[in-house]
Amino acid sequence: MYHKFIATIAALSIAITGLSATSAAAGDRNRDLARIAAGVLGVAIVGKIIHDNNKDRQNREHANQGHVNRGHVVTRDRVQPRPLPQKYREQKRHQRQDSKLLPQSCFRSYDTRRGQVVMFGSRCLQKNFRHANRLPQHCAQTIRTFQGTRSGYDARCLRGAGYSLARG
Repeated sequence: MYHKFIATIAALSIAITGLSATSAAAGDRNRDLARIAAGVLGVAIVGKIIHDNNKDRQNREHANQGHVNRGHVVTRDRVQPRPLPQKYREQKRHQRQDSKLLPQSCFRSYDTRRGQVVMFGSRCLQKNFRHANRLPQHCAQTIRTFQGTRSGYDARCLRGAGYSLARG
């Protein structure tokens, strides 16, 4: 496609150059007018070729948007989904907020040899928090206390992941 376009432009430029390369005679207006007309005609032809090239490209892009089925092009219009009713939208919003609120009863503080550790107990979360299986695993930890080994989730890590302590 581009080879034809470049070849056409090159041929037109050679033709226009050949016309204008003759020696100019003083007072010969007909030759000057012919050269000007040839130049305008050449520019018009090049403009038409560019316009047709852009038009063909747009048609090809539009035709390739659908699926081809036995030579027929099927285009699909994008349909916006119907919005949810108001009560479901409010319920969804509350679920999102509730899924990030951790129960206060699971918030524990343990004394270890290295100091105090604040975390949420994993068994307590399994019993009292519906989304316990969705907690980030990189926050899970096991510590050794004076009363034995405890497993749970680091409170600071969970806070960094967007979770917060439920008040009340």
